[in-house]
Amino acid sequence: MKLEEIKEIAQRFNIKTGKLKKAELVRAIQNAEGNELCFETGTADGCGQNTCLWREACA
Repeated sequence: MKLEEIKEIAQRFNIKTGKLKKAELVRAIQNAEGNELCFETGTADGCGQNTCLWREACA
């Protein structure tokens, strides 16, 4: 997913995108959704969020 698409999703959650990097934005969205903040933390195999929107990019 492109950064601009991620920023659009973040804006739906009223997250200020500013100069946040991709991983920071995704984790902010995960937080707003009430999910574990696991994007690009190396825990994709054990996070249990198999239907996560970010699953493919996380590995």
